Amino acid sequence: MKKAIALLSGGIDSPVAAALLLKQGIEVVLVHFTNLTPQQLSVQNKVERLAEQLSKIGKTKLVIVPFKDTQFSIIKAVPAEYRMLVYRRMMFRIADRIKEQEGAEALVTGDSLGQVASQTLENLRTIYSATNSIVLHPLLGKDKQEITDIAKEFGTYDISALPYEDCCSFMIARHPATRSRPAEIEQYEKNLDVPALVNAAQPS
Repeated sequence: MKKAIALLSGGIDSPVAAALLLKQGIEVVLVHFTNLTPQQLSVQNKVERLAEQLSKIGKTKLVIVPFKDTQFSIIKAVPAEYRMLVYRRMMFRIADRIKEQEGAEALVTGDSLGQVASQTLENLRTIYSATNSIVLHPLLGKDKQEITDIAKEFGTYDISALPYEDCCSFMIARHPATRSRPAEIEQYEKNLDVPALVNAAQPS
């Protein structure tokens, strides 16, 4: 493998996942989704700093994808407890398109099993079913302390630790669903024009 697409938030985990691939000599395209709120503009600044730090490890490219219109379409069509899952499924579909454009071979996430509601086995299955790509998750079996220690080694921790609002946490239920089935989520997605939303999310 020569190139991979890494979904990059402003948190601790996803930069570490990207760094581990960079350390193996793999070029990484860092894809960050923004909904363009004032809080997200500060997150984008963080992400740019993270990308700069990761570029010290290996070859990177940062791609910023506007997600506001997609996100509000999901908010109108999907119950709050399932929105995070649909957000992430749409992100994977958009990342698929960027993967094709970049000639990459896989997607990379910072998923760590069970740390948040979207990372239960059931929900990961639902999220990953939206893509036909190989999904690499180098942190899957690591706990938060292990990931934090690695982040400090790579120099990303201090940047990631700055306050930020995750795009995926926007307008979701206080207690998101921890169990889901792909078929269940697909029923909600029938209320969305998925191809149009993917096409409209043009990266910069």
